[in-house]
Amino acid sequence: MTKDHELPNEGNNQNNSPLEVFLVFLRLGLTSFGGPVAHLGYFREAFVQRLKWLDDQSYADIVAVCQFLPGPASSQVGIAIGQMRSGFPGALAAWLGFTLPSALLLTLFGVSLVAMGDGFTGTWLHGLKVVAVAVVAQAVWGMGKTLAPDAPRATLAVVAAACTVMLPGPAGQVGAILLGGLVGAFLLPADDGQGTVSQLHFGVSMRAGVISLALFFLLLIGLPVLASFFDNTALSMFDSFYRAGSLVFGGGHVVLPLLESEVVPAGWVSDDAFLAGYGAAQAVPGPLFTFAAYLGSVSAVSPTGWAGAALCLVAVFLPSFLLVIGALPLWGLLRSRKGVGRAMRGINAAVVGLLLAALYNPVWTYGVKAPMDYVFVLAAFLALDFWKVPPWLVVILGGVIYGFVG
Repeated sequence: MTKDHELPNEGNNQNNSPLEVFLVFLRLGLTSFGGPVAHLGYFREAFVQRLKWLDDQSYADIVAVCQFLPGPASSQVGIAIGQMRSGFPGALAAWLGFTLPSALLLTLFGVSLVAMGDGFTGTWLHGLKVVAVAVVAQAVWGMGKTLAPDAPRATLAVVAAACTVMLPGPAGQVGAILLGGLVGAFLLPADDGQGTVSQLHFGVSMRAGVISLALFFLLLIGLPVLASFFDNTALSMFDSFYRAGSLVFGGGHVVLPLLESEVVPAGWVSDDAFLAGYGAAQAVPGPLFTFAAYLGSVSAVSPTGWAGAALCLVAVFLPSFLLVIGALPLWGLLRSRKGVGRAMRGINAAVVGLLLAALYNPVWTYGVKAPMDYVFVLAAFLALDFWKVPPWLVVILGGVIYGFVG
């Protein structure tokens, strides 16, 4: 029997039950409020302190792997831990356990709104959009202090925001990220604060890693080509959500501008429905990327409902699976190169700029329509950032209170 304090390795990770992994992550998926940073704290308490599947250095290195990759960092950390514990079935079990609770709740919310017919016009839903302004503002504030704390990186963040606002759509967003990486690699100073690399055994061969990365890039390049040749909305939606999941650095909030630029101009989801769902997503536990399930459920084109939710959810998370499996055997080689670290610092600063641009459009332009809306934004931001009220409670109270006074 494998002892709890032993780290999983290639010889014993297949002997641990995927069901065990699923149940542990299901509990986390039901209770992990507060966003990706909070999720990583919950994971450390569960896997380092309580279950002792990992030690602190190993956990820190897994987090470093996933911070380097685009996509939802906390979900990717979970996938990596599941892979270590029980191989590929464990990776899938970890993702399912952590993702299903919020995905089901948001899909149910979306299906219910569609059934209401005119539900998107309610004042309480506008309250959710107003609260979303405060949530994104807090994310910009917090990420800016961490990822763009000095003049060069703050300037890079502002330039990235300007690029994104002046050149709407994926081109501006991808361009801002590439600009951040190039500026970081060549102009930012090196960060010498990186610790030693732990010796982790993920049970992923180099061949499997290369195949996974090749499939990631094949889909990233091939799906747009296929979507242009075939007039199929399901294929187009899968392509859009796959690209969004492939290009997001910085966590769940940053997926907002990418998804908005894909689904709103195409007419798949209205502005009101988009921002109402984004507000509701703050009130559920688990990864914010499950917002994709909500968007699929309220889509104005087929597939919609539960089928649309499943399609969009798989599409937005599939890049994370492929990147994590591909990166695990390569991480030790990449992490030792200082240029990679500098590029990531530039990319992280550009991510702050992307979120700053999203705060203006669509969050502010569609959420704040009257002086009372502005007052609600200030009150919600005060509650979130200074009084430390949980986001889910701020969202619920914001929607209810606005429904009465709006």
